Amino acid sequence: MSASHIEIDLSRQQLRLLNGDAVLMVCAVSTARNGAGERLNSECTPRGWHRIAAKIGEGRPVNTVFVNREPTGEIYTPALRARSPGRDWILTRILWLQGLEEGRNLGGEVDTLARCIYLHGAPDEVPMGVPGSRGCVRMRNADLLALYDRIEVGTRVLIC
Repeated sequence: MSASHIEIDLSRQQLRLLNGDAVLMVCAVSTARNGAGERLNSECTPRGWHRIAAKIGEGRPVNTVFVNREPTGEIYTPALRARSPGRDWILTRILWLQGLEEGRNLGGEVDTLARCIYLHGAPDEVPMGVPGSRGCVRMRNADLLALYDRIEVGTRVLIC
């Protein structure tokens, strides 16, 4: 059964993968500590309809570290984290979002794709179910891998 779309509930900090009314997957996520918003440099999670514009990281090991959507050659460990405090860890896979609503999350100062908003893996010690990201949707690596394999580029994503 293939997925029809993804819903991300900001108030519940929860992602659901759906096929029509059938729920295929549910998991906790962590969205922006600054709350919901669409403006460039706001570090907020954008609302509305999006689509998966790119799937990045296929075949890479769990905990592969990405910067600017490119693997750095590093594998995340707590020791690496200790050497780089404050670093925004983007791990394992990236699902890059593109807004679909002109003026809301597409174009100008509210363009989700230009803001580089992703669904991405996070270190195991990062809490899920509470806001904490810089705008992206953080996921447990195992949940992200399960989602990654069940969706395609073009899958619609509703963030509300």
